[in-house]
Amino acid sequence: MTNISAREMLSRVQDGEQLNLLDVREKIEYHTYNIGGTNIPLPDLKDRLNELEWNKTDEIIVICKAGIRSATAKSVLELNGYNSVRNLTGGLLALQRHQ
Repeated sequence: MTNISAREMLSRVQDGEQLNLLDVREKIEYHTYNIGGTNIPLPDLKDRLNELEWNKTDEIIVICKAGIRSATAKSVLELNGYNSVRNLTGGLLALQRHQ
């Protein structure tokens, strides 16, 4: 599945849509600033896939600070059967620039 731009994601949030967000930053980063969603740090993701409450066909948007860790997380999820995973291009930095 294609990535999602900060502009598209903001538009969907502003329209009141509930998105399935997976934040793969470290806990300290998540607690410092977050936009919600489930926080599972990238190094722990493979071992904690069972904690995800979404179906493998649900759209999941993976986020991190700049979009690099989330791109890796997208690959991990896809390798484990999730087929509607999107990476937030540019990460939270891009999102903050568009707010």
